Amino acid sequence: MSNTQKDLLKVELDQLQCHFTWAPQRENIDLGDTKQRLQDSIDLDLKYQDRSYNHLAFINCLQGNCEEAIQNLKEAEKVLRENHEDEFDKRIIITYGNYAWIYYHKGQLTEAQSYLDKLERICKQFPDASRYTAMISEVYGEMGWTLLKYNIQHYKEAMECFESALEEDPSNIDWNVGYAIVLSRLEGLSGVTESVDSSQSVKQWRRVLVLDPNDAEAMVQLALKLRVFEQYEEADTLVKQALEKSPGLPYVLRYAAKFYRCAGNIEKALKLLDKALKMTPKSAFLYHQKGVCYRSKIQTLKKSHSGNLDKLINDCKDCFKKAIELNPSFIYAKIDYAHICSINGEYREADKIYSELLELENTCPENKQEIRFQVGLFEQNYKHFKSNAIKYFLEGFKIKHDSNSRNKCRTHLEKIAENSQDIVAFCIRGIIHMLDGEECFEKVLEIELGNAE
Repeated sequence: MSNTQKDLLKVELDQLQCHFTWAPQRENIDLGDTKQRLQDSIDLDLKYQDRSYNHLAFINCLQGNCEEAIQNLKEAEKVLRENHEDEFDKRIIITYGNYAWIYYHKGQLTEAQSYLDKLERICKQFPDASRYTAMISEVYGEMGWTLLKYNIQHYKEAMECFESALEEDPSNIDWNVGYAIVLSRLEGLSGVTESVDSSQSVKQWRRVLVLDPNDAEAMVQLALKLRVFEQYEEADTLVKQALEKSPGLPYVLRYAAKFYRCAGNIEKALKLLDKALKMTPKSAFLYHQKGVCYRSKIQTLKKSHSGNLDKLINDCKDCFKKAIELNPSFIYAKIDYAHICSINGEYREADKIYSELLELENTCPENKQEIRFQVGLFEQNYKHFKSNAIKYFLEGFKIKHDSNSRNKCRTHLEKIAENSQDIVAFCIRGIIHMLDGEECFEKVLEIELGNAE
């Protein structure tokens, strides 16, 4: 093909619905960690292997492993032919789109065009389809799952994809689960749900269990939500049922471990995490959760002044370091590692980590807010620099994005203002009111400013 033909082919590829047009590109992805999680899903023979193979092909292509990527797509196609022969054309659209892109990256433009031709033939079956893609529920559903694998800023778009998929097929268990997960995450980030009755994610998890009463992952996910609303008895029953039904499923084990940690049963949580790690030994998430368990034990020991605190601190640090080693972009593991360093008096190491985190640009607003909140706590509680703490709490609060982290920044600013009677307290209140859309500087103007500050 000539350069002109290649450019025209690229225009057509950009119109496809597949991982190359949905997903963030290389600079926003931890390729190694994403690849490991996808490989774990495939190795454990979990449902929807075609999804993991498709996504893995995209990651391999970004890493320059185009031959491996083609093999991934062949596996995805094989799974679809074996398991979904009756609706193969609906489900293959994304795989063929990925084929076209990977052959384009390999410079095999004739092969890329051949997959566009296959897509064109398939799309003629659907009345509202464009030339090369059809926005049907199968495409919306897969797009939702793909976006859910990435950063927080893609969650709302993922939610909209699942809603579109469910409009056409409201009883599809796969898309109902995806919708429940994204609702749970968005509720957790916003921190605005007032009661169990107003929680959309609780309603959606109950919907999943109506459709599939044996879904163990849905049981533990619902249990975690119910625990937030102090529905302890039902939550405890659900977790026990989930572990009875699926004692060897890593996702169930890790969420059950989180449940028991939140309930204060740290030893039970650690046993479940160790069991899950035997199945997925390269899971950064599981190592991070073990570290969080050790941190809980450290806090208990510090209050009681008993036990081997040094060993616990080292075990905790080792878990967080392992999580960071497996996933170098794991922000919360870095925050937690810095916190343990602070507890252990290693302020220079904590300072170094926090400084690196503050420089991050390609991360979502929630992460930026949480980083500034944690740095503010470090300055306030360990370095005892109130002015620096105020600075970072203000930076987090000024990022205008509703989240738990922003609320925590505000709460700490208000506490500082309540315990101060100086100009700083009035300025804090004024800034909070200003950012709330109010003009409330009258009290500041009434004060006779005695100094430049």
